[in-house]
Amino acid sequence: MNIFRNWFNQKQKYQPTPATTSSALLPKPEVSDLLSKGLPEIEQELRRIFGNTLDFYLDHLSVGKQPGLIVYLESMVNPKLISQEVVNKLTQAGQNYELTSVDKLKQFRREQLGGLMAKVIMDESEMVRDLLLGYVLIIIANVEAALVIRATTEEGRSITEPSTQTTIRGPKEGFVESLDTNITLIRKILHNPQLRFERYIVGKDTQTALAVCFINGIADGQVVEEVRRRIKDIQVSGVFDSGNIEEFITDKTITPFPTVYNTERPDSVAANLVEGKIAIITDGTPFVLLVPVTLPDFFQTTEDYAQPFLMASFIRVIRYVAFLISLVLPSLYLAVITYHIELIPTALLVNLMAQREGVPMPAAVEVLAMELTFEILREAGIRMPRAVGQTISIVGALVIGQAAVEAGIVSNTMVIVVALTAISNFVSPVYSFSVSSRLLRFVLILFASFLGLYGVLLGLVTMVAHLASLRSFGVPYLSPVAPLSIGAQKDVFIRLPIFTLKTRSPFSKVKRLIKQRNSQSPSPPEGDDLLS
Repeated sequence: MNIFRNWFNQKQKYQPTPATTSSALLPKPEVSDLLSKGLPEIEQELRRIFGNTLDFYLDHLSVGKQPGLIVYLESMVNPKLISQEVVNKLTQAGQNYELTSVDKLKQFRREQLGGLMAKVIMDESEMVRDLLLGYVLIIIANVEAALVIRATTEEGRSITEPSTQTTIRGPKEGFVESLDTNITLIRKILHNPQLRFERYIVGKDTQTALAVCFINGIADGQVVEEVRRRIKDIQVSGVFDSGNIEEFITDKTITPFPTVYNTERPDSVAANLVEGKIAIITDGTPFVLLVPVTLPDFFQTTEDYAQPFLMASFIRVIRYVAFLISLVLPSLYLAVITYHIELIPTALLVNLMAQREGVPMPAAVEVLAMELTFEILREAGIRMPRAVGQTISIVGALVIGQAAVEAGIVSNTMVIVVALTAISNFVSPVYSFSVSSRLLRFVLILFASFLGLYGVLLGLVTMVAHLASLRSFGVPYLSPVAPLSIGAQKDVFIRLPIFTLKTRSPFSKVKRLIKQRNSQSPSPPEGDDLLS
């Protein structure tokens, strides 16, 4: 086991870079002192770097009396914005400027390009990276600086309702694949000047942008610094999804339980930021990561706080019960029907034995076969086109289940157990957490097939011990249950009224525990009745 643990925990050592440098993780092209050369040499070097790619555009342009170059990637920019804003302003406004130095170029940007997102850079490697991000590059002869203007295309998926974690009462907006749009969605909810976004670039080849988001003064500084360190430690060829980041920053990799929360709901991210958590937004994916997290976080939704506390508490208890059913029901049935039939009432036992009379396989094989069949149907329903996937999942389960019972391969009770287990698994608000119960279910089935109820108990004790050993950025995974905090139980298994939730969790490592003042519970008006 130590061999596998060491293999998983291997990390490349390198000298960490300053937190203020967002592009420190990118490869630096061989373009040193490029801006000090003449325009022909600069053009030749840029064509060498980008090769014969079809979307590379380079042309000569006069800015006032100075010759220059305009460079951009056609696939990354808006051509109308370039022709109407960039080129016109440069050619017309540039007539009144002698752009012969870096200072004069900066003055021109301030006075004439204030309406555009433009900046003056003198770093050659940053110049190449900005081209890849959708900027237009303007190089002027004999000026050892370049003018970059943002002209990225806005094409992308529009804001729609999240496909996961759907709610009946609550906002219907969900994150999209654009980093800037996702930042805007969070800003629309949190109008707080202490809200911070820090930009990083990861992936040697993909150069994927991500943002670390937290509320200064609420989030713990040590946890924020730890998040920065782990992100800067990522040395990988490509990052294509937030799941790639999750595996690099998680505390323990050999565990079926997620120690990083993921969501595509802006209201959920905003609520967790107010509680002192830190969000990691990755460009190209609608799923945002949240750290640190605890086990109770995976049973809570933002909708719990949008409805009366009695109903919210009832639904939350149902989630916990459904998780236990999805985890242990097949293994309990297998243990009782195989080793402990004396626990079954006589009338029910006679019925169960009559159903299993013609079943040719042992109960353990029957359970595993049915569970694997349902997992195959579930995966087929997900991977098939949406119009066909639901039909395959529903019709496939009905047809196969009915045919298996009629053929005498499985019993009716086994179909009921597997169906109830699958339905209970769907109750989990977070998909990544529901997968953990699906994996552990097979482990408990194997334990039950060999040791009966003792095996189920052994598996559960091992699971609880493993949960107690987990940490999420230093926060105990089972807090505030273990270690126990009586005052923090108001929003764990049930939810008390919002006006009683005066403090944040003491285990969340936040700077400011108090989040609302005392004596906010509603009360009837004093004096005579208002209607009298």
